[in-house]
Amino acid sequence: MHEEGDRAVPRQRAAPSQRHRRPTPRPPAHRHRPGDRTGIVEARIRYWFDTTLARGTSALVGWLALVCLAVVVPISALLVWTDQRAPVATGSKIAAVWRSTGQTMRLGGEVGPPLRVALSVLLALVALFYVSTLVSVITTGMTDRLIALRRGHSTVLESGHTVVLGWSEQIQTVVSELVAANAGRRSGVVAVLADRDPAEMEAILRADIRDTGRTRLVIRSGRPTDPAALGRISPATADAVLVLPRDDPAEDAEIVKTLLSLRAVVGEERDLPVVAAVRDDRYLAAARLAGGPGATVLEIDDVSARLLVQCVRRPGLSLVHQELLDYAGDEFHTVRSPALTGRTFREAAAACPVSSAVGVAHADGGLTLDPPAAHPLADGDGLVVIARDRESTHLTPLTAPYDPTVLADEPPPRVQAPERLLLLGWNRRAPRIVDQLARSAPPGSSLEVVAERRAATVTALRAVGRAAGDTLTIVHRPSDPTRRETVEELDLAAYHGVIVLGPDRRSGQDDPDDRTLVTLLHLRARERDTGVRVPVVTELTDDRNRLIAPVAPGADFVVSGKLIGLLMTQISQNPRLASVFEELFAPVGNTIHLLPAADFVRPGHRASFATVAEAASRRGACAIGYRSAVRASEPPHHGVRINPPKAYARTWTDADEVIVVASAGAALRAAAAEVAAVQRDTEREGPP
Repeated sequence: MHEEGDRAVPRQRAAPSQRHRRPTPRPPAHRHRPGDRTGIVEARIRYWFDTTLARGTSALVGWLALVCLAVVVPISALLVWTDQRAPVATGSKIAAVWRSTGQTMRLGGEVGPPLRVALSVLLALVALFYVSTLVSVITTGMTDRLIALRRGHSTVLESGHTVVLGWSEQIQTVVSELVAANAGRRSGVVAVLADRDPAEMEAILRADIRDTGRTRLVIRSGRPTDPAALGRISPATADAVLVLPRDDPAEDAEIVKTLLSLRAVVGEERDLPVVAAVRDDRYLAAARLAGGPGATVLEIDDVSARLLVQCVRRPGLSLVHQELLDYAGDEFHTVRSPALTGRTFREAAAACPVSSAVGVAHADGGLTLDPPAAHPLADGDGLVVIARDRESTHLTPLTAPYDPTVLADEPPPRVQAPERLLLLGWNRRAPRIVDQLARSAPPGSSLEVVAERRAATVTALRAVGRAAGDTLTIVHRPSDPTRRETVEELDLAAYHGVIVLGPDRRSGQDDPDDRTLVTLLHLRARERDTGVRVPVVTELTDDRNRLIAPVAPGADFVVSGKLIGLLMTQISQNPRLASVFEELFAPVGNTIHLLPAADFVRPGHRASFATVAEAASRRGACAIGYRSAVRASEPPHHGVRINPPKAYARTWTDADEVIVVASAGAALRAAAAEVAAVQRDTEREGPP
């Protein structure tokens, strides 16, 4: 018996078949066939040859000489023996073969006494060694230089160029917009410095930006936090520097270090326009201190939260932002002219036939958006306009004519009613969104949050609920917004707007937009089942997902990465615009609104845009465009037109909207009109 665990187990007897089994005979030894012997010989020869080559340079030279002689000598002999003019004597023919071989292999080919032949061969070998060494040195130097260029370690000797530091999701947007901004110039240079392979960076940029026009891309490799690497792209002679944010908020400390390194390279006395962005607000103050007085530091989460809140209350606003921020259409410019002095803002705005004035850039560096119509322009003041480019804005002696007979009557004052909003999903920007909603929500408003029950989410909701106070009531419904049964339980008709958020991006996890698209798919199905359409604004991280999102045509999207890239590019080309965007994206003050066209002109009448601009000026607003209702479903602009010429005329309908830069008073009218429009759409839809 033997022990197995804690039990005694009797030994098992071998089976009879095993006791009487005959020993298995061994297979006969393998005998090599003739073909196998040939393979073994070839293997041994190959092994001997490889071993010889492994001995070093001398073995390689020897084999090269043997191979060349094995080819040259027989061919030379064949040429001599078949030549009718060759000497008859064998010794003379051998000398001729030697001469031909020596000339072919550059060994001199001298004939005569052995000492003479040996000396000629020695001289030929010395000459061959010198020439080959010279060629090798030149080739090595050129190769090292090409490798250095490909590694991006050479110095950029440019002035007036734009420097982009870092590599993130904004790189394609920033570089493409800089290329578009340089389209009207003779030439431009964009220098990119990042800690990546230059060939890989150039391949990625060239894939998205096929035609750079007059702009030349210069790619350099190095850490933006290293002053030595920064010096290679000559930031001191640049027009502007953009410091791209990191993809992970935990890496915002590197942005601060990059700004410190930049100041060390450029110097404190150089007032260099710098635009940077951070994700974590804990590093915002440090980044602004490190950047100096000429730096503009954006906070990505704060900008995204502001835009989401504005878009959920003003459907279609994201389309306006897209038109204003990219260089494909009209954008903000600052125009200065002696002809502005002495005019009122209303007169100056009416004297711009192909641009829309929205503010005054004062001589002391200040800026006022939507000033009073009677505001006088002093010496040195300029206009903040929306135009195709700066050169297209010119003042005319006469103001644009308008038709006073089609001007609408002053709409009665409206009281902003309480709103009920829905938030699907939760991420690190959600508390900021709730805070922005609470700051501008009418009394009695409520927000319903549908998100999974997690400790961090519950804690954050309690904190924002206490901060909101009685202004905004926050209700948490613990559930997963990506599940269909969660969305089917929602009463969409009870909400004035919906915000859809995805999770935070984390390493090793799926794309956050994947869950967002699933939520949108269920929400779209719910709208079809109930016949109720509610304004939806969605936050995405990748602009390409906007094309496949299951939403109604012209729906609002806030692609935070792309919008930050557009903002950074605009500010880098005109630092004064930083204060413009700061005010436009603020929860209160002068912001962009879409107001009913019936507030400005009589529906069903034909009127020029100059007439609409005059009506907006009388109401304390600046008209900058419109949105056509009949073209709201037509991509890519979905009926939005920014900065039409003053002489452009069309027939206006009840469903059309006028895009204005307006103050808080106009904002109240806008909110009330949008709520009424949503209610009209709900009544119109009916069940499918």
